[in-house]
Order: sequence, then structure tokens, then C-alpha cells
Amino acid sequence: MHDTSTLQQALAQNLFDAPPESAKALIETLGAIAQACAHISDIAAQGVLVGAHGLAESANSQGEDQKKLDVLSDELMSRHLGACPHVAGWASEEHERQQQSWDHEKQGRYLVVYDPLDGSSNIEANISVGTIFSVLPHTYRGAPPSDSSYMQPGHAQLAAGYVLYGPATIMVLTCRRGVLVFTLDRNSTRGGAPAVWVLTQDQVSIPVQTREFAINMSNQRFWEKPVQRYVAECVAGEGGPRMKDFNMRWVASMVAEVHRIMTRGGVFMYPRDTRTPLKPGRLRLMYEAAPMALLIEQAGGRAVTGTSELLDLVPDTLHQRVPVILGSHEEVSRIVGYHADPHENVSWQLFKTRSLFVQPQA
Repeated sequence: MHDTSTLQQALAQNLFDAPPESAKALIETLGAIAQACAHISDIAAQGVLVGAHGLAESANSQGEDQKKLDVLSDELMSRHLGACPHVAGWASEEHERQQQSWDHEKQGRYLVVYDPLDGSSNIEANISVGTIFSVLPHTYRGAPPSDSSYMQPGHAQLAAGYVLYGPATIMVLTCRRGVLVFTLDRNSTRGGAPAVWVLTQDQVSIPVQTREFAINMSNQRFWEKPVQRYVAECVAGEGGPRMKDFNMRWVASMVAEVHRIMTRGGVFMYPRDTRTPLKPGRLRLMYEAAPMALLIEQAGGRAVTGTSELLDLVPDTLHQRVPVILGSHEEVSRIVGYHADPHENVSWQLFKTRSLFVQPQA
């Protein structure tokens, strides 16, 4: 039997030992984010019927083409955060610079960072997409936030979460006291009423071991040796050194990949590769990696770059990118061990001329 607590009720219980004023402010901030995500869910569900499909006539801060739903989602998040008295400013994957609240830039307690629509390349295929967000303290309260205000390690996050827009709309959230799961009651929004999010799972725990990994195999030839070794051993299955069979998954939506790990364990990898040597990784530290790392670790998993803990990293810029390996603790620790001991990697000959899945010609 599921708890029937609403988002506000569950958070009040979760933050019972925090100072009342701080707890109230954080609950209201997360409530504003939840309302924005409920609106995004409604638009995503209607898709082409409300003109939300296709490319927008614009690009984001990194020069990437934007989808119409990217833009709409960003506008909704910005509108709700701007109306929240506790938010001094926010930064979005879609904008080069951070944005300030004209009304609350000095007295607001928090800064919010977000990816308004993760996995947007999947929109037309009707595959799950999502929103990722994080709440940081406004450490220079009394002054308007600047870009440097956001340069905080992942450990400084007060809350983090994601919303998955799938058959059900689900919010997975942590306030550093474990991981809670809420489901949007779609009936609650009829007639323009505020959305109701119902607690449907308490204290998520990721299995320590797994037989499942997620990685984009098309990039296999660019991976570093530790990742090559790990995937080769998984693919070798029961007859290989791991002595068990693994399944491989890849959705190309980080929210969907992480949610699968939250429900049944696994490892998600978007590792460093050699395609662009000057780029250390592909995923954004502030908008994707750090929020997901906090969630994963609060659920008992581990999140690393391969050589460093993700939550230890301090961003240099708003759009810094990093390698990401996260999921079940035992498997991630194994991959870290392979990075720390490169002499134990499989022979480079294995990957010289063929894919992991192609047998040599007789």
C-alpha cells in the first residue's frame, strides 16, 4: 500500500529536523519546480497537437539545435522560478549566462540549475524524456548572483532530482536524506488546478550488484582502455572472467537510463573518449552529472568520472563537461579500479581492428 502523502507533506516530514524557515523555503522552491514540470508533462503528452514537435529556429548556448519542446520547457521553468521568492537566480543548459530574478536576486536563498528537457532527440520517436534540476545555496546572499556564485562542488547541493515524462510522470527527488519517488496525479490538474504529486516510493535503494550496463557502443573505438576492458568482460558473459551474463541497454536519454538503475540497478557510462581530445567529457557537470550523482549516492550507488568522485568536482564554467560513470556501487568501484591499474587492461590487440561483437575472419 503506497503512502498517500503529497509532495509538500512528504518533504515536510523529510526535512523535519531542518530550521523551520529553511525547510519552508526549500519546500516552496521544489514546489515551484514541480509545478513547472507538471506543465511540461502536459505539453509533452500532447506533442504535435500543441505544436511541440520539430526544431525551433534557434540554437542553445553550445550551438546545438533546439527542439520546440526544449524552448517551451525552458520558458516554463524560468517563469516558475522567477515567481518563487526564494530563488535568487537560475542557470539553464539552454542559456550561455545565468539569469537573475529581478524581484528576488538579493534576498533569495537559493540558486537553481537545470536541464529543461534531457533526451530531446527522442521526442519524435515518443521515447521518454525528462527534466533534471538541482538547488544550491546562494552563498553571497544580499548581492545579486553572478556566474561564480554557481561554482560550487556537488556536495553543496541542497536538493536534486529529475522528472521522467513516460507512461506515468515521475519525480525522483533527494534533499540529502535518501531518495523519494513521486507520481503526478494527472486528474489533479483538470480545470487549471495546481498539480498534485503523490509519494509512491520511500527511500530508494540501488542494488549493490548488477548484470546490466548502459553505454553507446557506437563510440567503442574511442574509449580508453579501462572502459574497453570492463565492457569486453561483460560481453564475454558466463564464459568470461565475470562468469555471468550481462544485458546491455541504451536509450540516449540520461533520465531514462538513471531511472532504470533506480528501479533495478545497473551502470550508466558516458566515459571520456578520444573523439575530441580537448573535451574531457560529453555531459554537463552542473545540469546533468552533479544532480544525478547526488541522487545515485543517496540511493546507495556511486558516481565517478572514472578517476574522481563526481560530487567532489567544482565547476570552472557554467557549461563544463565531464565523463560520467554511475550506478550500482560494486560495478562502479570495479571500473574505478581498472582506471587506477591500467597495466591490468586487456590487450590492445583485441580492439585494434574490430568491434567487440565482430568475430575475426577465418
